[in-house]
Amino acid sequence: MHIGDGIRAAKKPFFSLEFFPPSDEKILPGFFETVEKLRALAPLFVSVTYGAGGGKQRNTLAVTAELARRGLNTMAHLTCVGAEPESISAYLAELRAVGVDNVLALRGDPPVGQETDWSKGYFRHASDLVAFARRQQPYMGIGVAAYPAPHPESNSIALDRLHTADKMRSGADFAVTQLFFDAREYADLLEHLRGMGIHTPVIPGILPIQSFDSLRRVLSLCGANIPGKLYLDLESANAKGGAEAVREVGLEFAVRQIRFLLENGAPGIHLYTLNKASMCLRLAEESGLLQA
Repeated sequence: MHIGDGIRAAKKPFFSLEFFPPSDEKILPGFFETVEKLRALAPLFVSVTYGAGGGKQRNTLAVTAELARRGLNTMAHLTCVGAEPESISAYLAELRAVGVDNVLALRGDPPVGQETDWSKGYFRHASDLVAFARRQQPYMGIGVAAYPAPHPESNSIALDRLHTADKMRSGADFAVTQLFFDAREYADLLEHLRGMGIHTPVIPGILPIQSFDSLRRVLSLCGANIPGKLYLDLESANAKGGAEAVREVGLEFAVRQIRFLLENGAPGIHLYTLNKASMCLRLAEESGLLQA
């Protein structure tokens, strides 16, 4: 099923789930056990990431194929980094051959410690990748990333919104947002897109804060902003109860965020699972989307 069609046909809010493929094959049984536990959320789709530079693409293909074989509507990530038309075309064909009919087209990030001259590649922007994939596989579902807070490399919010609109006009069926902590940024993103005549569905992405260390990594990598009150609450929790207390505050905040987003028209919630079933199940239950 094309994810864009599924979003439009959904009669009630849904969950979608993002997994990362284990780097060690010995962990795969536990990984698939986690996936099976999360069937309780009846995800509209699941997505599978791969590492910077596409270094784990083959691993991603194997995991994605197995999830599709298990009957899950599965989406593979696809990035511009180091990509040539021939390799992208072949990979899209491989995905279709194993029953995967959706991709998330991303510019992507270079491998750690390397720099990429985007002006020299065939695919300079995610919009180039979207347009190419649409020509190669016209019946494939294509999603893109959207940024409630601007991408770290953007010069302005307005310019970032224009880039998002370009990706959608290039042929994207839907968008999934980068994680964020201020729901007003999601509302602002939608307002800008609607003002440009873009009505493509945008699913908000949620990642509960697990620790102060993980929060710092997130803020440094994706450019997300954090409301001052939330930061102070986390700081206080950390001082009183350490990582476990921080995790509780993070989960409680994520539940409130999910409720607010759904009450204000979000079609569903995309959970960055961190391959953790218990965290996702608790979020779903406490947000009212899963019966205890």
